Amino acid sequence: MLSIGIVGLPNVGKSTLFNALTKKGVPAENYPFCTIDPSVGIVPVPDPRIWKLSEFSKSKKTIPAVVEFVDIAGLVAGASKGEGLGNKFLTNIREVDAIAHVVRTFQDNSVIHVANKVDPLQDIGVINLELVLSDMETVSKRIANISRDLKKGDKEIIKENEILQKVGKVLEEGHMATEANLSDDEKFKIKSLNLLTLKPMLYVLNVSEASENVEVKLPASTSSSLGGPGFFVKIDPVFENGLDDLIKKSYELLGLETFLTTGEDETRAWTIKKNSTAPVAGMAIHTDFKDKFIRADVINWQTLLDAGSYANARAKGLVRTEGKEYVVKDGDVIEFKI
Repeated sequence: MLSIGIVGLPNVGKSTLFNALTKKGVPAENYPFCTIDPSVGIVPVPDPRIWKLSEFSKSKKTIPAVVEFVDIAGLVAGASKGEGLGNKFLTNIREVDAIAHVVRTFQDNSVIHVANKVDPLQDIGVINLELVLSDMETVSKRIANISRDLKKGDKEIIKENEILQKVGKVLEEGHMATEANLSDDEKFKIKSLNLLTLKPMLYVLNVSEASENVEVKLPASTSSSLGGPGFFVKIDPVFENGLDDLIKKSYELLGLETFLTTGEDETRAWTIKKNSTAPVAGMAIHTDFKDKFIRADVINWQTLLDAGSYANARAKGLVRTEGKEYVVKDGDVIEFKI
């Protein structure tokens, strides 16, 4: 299962958000580093389609798709040099697939801010710089480790070194590795480094209905380091507003989508990577489905509901038979034949 790490400075509301998402009792005390070990919560993805299909099929069970959130303790300036348990926290971030970066916008004198003022863009800069510095060290070490093989003229090492130099230049300029604009092939070649600033990132603005909020003014030309306006989401974890939007955006951030199965026994949402072919998607159900795949009967969930029954849908020719090359679409209802 792919996971999203909830990160940010101390006291920005990470554990409060985690508690709201998972209803799980991790500490949310008002002091830095209360969350020493990351807590993991499995959160259902809001999706009205499965409940409509479940009612349609009179299913005994309804199983939604889920996202895994990891509550990671607060980073501070100097984390890349070990400040405030920095190395441990950076390692925890390295183990997740994407990052939900919580940024405090609410003013509340009873909740300490580590910089003694609420400045969302400055807070973003502090965290991003620590991730950049950590990645710079990782890249530098790798360049040093391959220097001997590079002198021997190893073609794969030469290619890797070119990628590392490209990434290193961007990091030295204080930018995220995402700004190196690597191809999928280039990313794959350095995947083992697990660079923090290559991970997809969503900025979570922690607002409060109960207090004044600082307006977050993005630069006129938002750089990819800040992801663009589409990578921001507002939440109020105390009043539990915006959580569904956060969960759905996190699911998208991981590059995931959903296909569905439905029947009397159960209606279920299955999680797959976007652009998966039918045999690969079938592996979500069972790994054998890829090798034993023969065909898939496919219909859009809404088309099925509109038809009134599977029998009507089949009679009208709305259920398509697809082969191995078919790319599964979000909201497909699929019956695999193996």
